[in-house]
Amino acid sequence: MPLLTLTDISLAYGLHPLLAHTDFQIESGERVCLVGRNGTGKSSLFRVITGAVVPDDGERWCPEGVRIAHLEQEVPADSDDTIYESVARGLGEAGGWLSEYHHLAQQVGSSPERLPEMSALQARIEAQGAWALGHRVDTVLSHLNLPADRAIRDCSGGIRRQVMLARALVSEPDLLLLDEPTNHLDIAAIAWLEDYLLTYRGAVMFITHDRTFLRHLATRIVELDRGKLTSFPGDFNDYLRKKDEMLEIEARAAAKFDKKLAEEEVWIRQGVKARRTRNEGRVRALQALRTERARRQEVMGRATLSVDSGALSGKLVVDVRGVSFQYGEGANATSVSRAPRLDPISERWVVRDFSTHILRGDRIGIVGPNGSGKSTLLKLILGELEPTRGKVVLGTRLQIAYFDQHRRLLDPEKSVRDNLSEGTNYVNVRGRSRHVIGYLKDFLFPPERIDSPVKALSGGERNRLLLARLFTQPCNMMVLDEPTNDLDVDTLELLEELLSEYDGTLLLVSHDRTFLDNVVTSTLVFETANRPSLACGPRLGPIGEGDGRVSEYVGGYEDWLRQRTSAPVSEPKRSSLPPKPVETVLTKSEFAAGGKRKLSYKEQRELASLPAQIQALEAEQAALNDRVSDSGFYQQDKTAITETLSRAHELKTALETAYARWEELENAV
Repeated sequence: MPLLTLTDISLAYGLHPLLAHTDFQIESGERVCLVGRNGTGKSSLFRVITGAVVPDDGERWCPEGVRIAHLEQEVPADSDDTIYESVARGLGEAGGWLSEYHHLAQQVGSSPERLPEMSALQARIEAQGAWALGHRVDTVLSHLNLPADRAIRDCSGGIRRQVMLARALVSEPDLLLLDEPTNHLDIAAIAWLEDYLLTYRGAVMFITHDRTFLRHLATRIVELDRGKLTSFPGDFNDYLRKKDEMLEIEARAAAKFDKKLAEEEVWIRQGVKARRTRNEGRVRALQALRTERARRQEVMGRATLSVDSGALSGKLVVDVRGVSFQYGEGANATSVSRAPRLDPISERWVVRDFSTHILRGDRIGIVGPNGSGKSTLLKLILGELEPTRGKVVLGTRLQIAYFDQHRRLLDPEKSVRDNLSEGTNYVNVRGRSRHVIGYLKDFLFPPERIDSPVKALSGGERNRLLLARLFTQPCNMMVLDEPTNDLDVDTLELLEELLSEYDGTLLLVSHDRTFLDNVVTSTLVFETANRPSLACGPRLGPIGEGDGRVSEYVGGYEDWLRQRTSAPVSEPKRSSLPPKPVETVLTKSEFAAGGKRKLSYKEQRELASLPAQIQALEAEQAALNDRVSDSGFYQQDKTAITETLSRAHELKTALETAYARWEELENAV
C-alpha cells in the first residue's frame, strides 16, 4: 500500500502553473529525489504532500496514522528554546519529558531542592521506555556537531537549519521530506546523513543540488518540469540518459508540429479560396493548432554565465608566511577585525603556522568542518584580518570579487533591479553597456521578476542574482564562499564550466564534493590529529573544535581522500617509516650463523639490478616533481593533470617497495 497518493493535482500562483494535473505516489522504503530547475515548484509540491497547501484541483490521499516530517528551506525564527529542547520536540510528549529532565539535570547542582522533581520525572521516563528516544536525540546532535545547550536565538541561520534537520530525523516518520538537507552541513555530517538515510526504514523524498549525495541515495528520480512530474527509476546516470532521449523526441515532435502549423498559415492567407464552405473544417483545425501552440510551454532555457577576468595580476598572487590567528585575549592587539571573548572556543588557534604560495591561475578549494575557520582563513588571505603571528603579502594588480555565503551584498528590501544596478536601467558588463532586463535574462530572471523584492526570491534565485552582480565587475581573483547552496544542477554545471575556463585565480569554500573535484587543482584542509576523517565518522566536541592545522593537498576532494594518509605527492623525500619486514624461513645452519643465508641465483640477479632500477625511478620522479612545480602545470587539461599526479603516486609507492626489497636482500647476505 502506498504511503501517499496525489491524483490530478493542479496548483498555480498567479498566471504560472506550478503543478498541472499531476499524479504521484510513494511506497515505503523508497528514496526518491525530486529534481527540477529553481522556481519550478518543488518546495510547493512538498507543502502539498504535507497538507500545508491545499491544491487548486485534484485529490491528496494518505492512510490514517501515516506520519510525515518536513525539513523546509526557510530558517526558523528566534526562540528561547535550547537546541536540545527544539530537537526533542520532534518526539512529541516523550520529547517534552526528556527536555524537562535535561533542564533539571543542569539545575540540580545549584538547586538540590528540585531533586525529588527530577526523580519523579526519571521514573515516568523509565516507565514509558523513553530513554531510547533520548539516546536518539543525543546521537543526532553528536553527529551534526550541535551544542545541546545553546539557545536558538544565539544560533546562525545555518545552525538553525541543522536543528530543524535534527528534529525531522529524530521523529523517524513514515515519510521524511528533506528540502536541500545538505545546505550548511560539512562533509563529515553529509557523509553521516547519507549512511543514516541508507538504513532508514521509512520512505525518504528529498531535494538536493549535491550530486554525490544524490548518486549515493536515490532509488528513483522524479523530475518536475513545466508542471508535470516524470518518474525515472534507477540512478542519476540513467536519469540523465533518459532525459536527453525525451528532450530529443520532444524537439522532433515540436518541429513537426510547427512545420504543419506554418503550412496551414500559408494556406489561410490565400483569402477567399481558403474560406469556401467545403474548407471550413480545415479553418477550424487551424484554429485548434493555434490554440495548442499557445498552450505549449517551452523547455526552460539555461543560464548564460560569463565573467571578465580583467587585467593580468602579478605571477605571485598571495604569499602566506607562517601565519597563525586566534580570537580572544591571545589575539594581536593590532588586529584589523576582532571578536569579543565570549567562551573558551574564542581562545583557540583558528589557524596555526600556515604557509603557502598562491600563484596566478591557481584554483584552490578550502575544506573543513563547520566553524573550523574557513571564512577566517579567506579573510586572512585577502588581508581583511591581520594575523596574530606571521605575515601575508598580497601580489600586484589584484582585482578581487567576493561571493559571500550569507549574501550580505543583497538588500532584501530592495528590488532585483536596484540590487544589481542601483536604480539605473543599464549595467556595464565586459566593457559594454547592457540593459538590466536583458542581462538578468541570462541568469533566468523573467522580466516580471525584475522589480520583485529580493526577500520574495527563492534561495537559488538569490544565489543567481549575487552571481549576476559579481560578474558585472572585472576580476582576476575570484573568492567564492559556498556558492553552490540552492543552485539547481544545470546552473551548477554551467558554473563549473565557467570556473574551469576562468584564467584568473580562484579561492573556493565548498562542501559539494563533486563541485570540488570538477573545479579545483589543489585543496587546503582543516584537520587535526585527534579528529576523525572528514570523509566519515562522528565528530564529537563543540562547534569549531580544532588546533588550527591546515594541510595542502594536490587535486580535489577525491584526490585528498587518496592522499590524506600519506605525505603530499610533491614531496620527494622517502618515507621515514621502516619497511614492513618480510618473513623469511631460515634453515638450522642459517639460524646458527646469525640469521644469514645464501641468496638464490634469482635473488642475486635481483639485488644486482635494484640500484639501477631505483636510480631510474628517482630520475623519473624528479622530472615529474619539476613538472608539478611549474607555474603552468595546472593550466593544462584536467585529464593530463590527473594522469601526471597518478603516475607520481605510483612512482612513490614503487620506490618505497624497491628500497625495502634492497634492504631486505642486503641484510640477508
